Amino acid sequence: MKKIIVLISLSVMSKSFSQEPIKYLALGDSYTIGEQVPEENSWPFQLTSHLNTKSFKVEDTEIIAVTGWRTDELLDSIATENYKPNSFDLVSLLIGVNNQYQKKPFKQFKKEFEVLLQTAISLSAHDEKGVFIVGIPDYSLSKFAQDEKLRRVSSRLKRYNRYIQKMSQRYAVAFYPLQKLSKPLHKNQDMLAEDFLHPSGEQYRVWVDSFKDRVVDQLNNL
Repeated sequence: MKKIIVLISLSVMSKSFSQEPIKYLALGDSYTIGEQVPEENSWPFQLTSHLNTKSFKVEDTEIIAVTGWRTDELLDSIATENYKPNSFDLVSLLIGVNNQYQKKPFKQFKKEFEVLLQTAISLSAHDEKGVFIVGIPDYSLSKFAQDEKLRRVSSRLKRYNRYIQKMSQRYAVAFYPLQKLSKPLHKNQDMLAEDFLHPSGEQYRVWVDSFKDRVVDQLNNL
């Protein structure tokens, strides 16, 4: 039995250490760039650091995201990049909070989010297996939301996240929800950046801890 265990362990190690360098593209908005936190504390770079500890050799983490972007603005920006299909091994998508905050038509979000998901799949060299969606976090308990007296934030975000999950199931793409996890965190000012709205690096760490092992499993199964 010990010999079998050793052989299995060596096989896993061999697979891990023989991984080719990985190119990772993160698509999104302020949550993806890590508004008001150092780049290395944003969740895509924290995830990258974790993957590197697992010997995945992430050589290139590229981000297309700007604070305030809606789905249409992200689509427009991707179009200007002229990426070729299959350009990345791993692609993540987190978008929609500004559609909700700016009260844009939900029909518009639905149409554009599906196009964004299709685009993410086309950019992955592994199709849907190389893509994951991160759900929209819930900022309703943040000091900013309370001071601005924003109403029905949670219920509206639930509608967005339900649709996002529906699309993840339709396209067989991994979905990592954040709404339940993030809502109470936004009440803790240590978990917020200086604007009392966006997450701090510590909150991003909690996010990454919630799905990093599943991303590792994704990569192991490519």
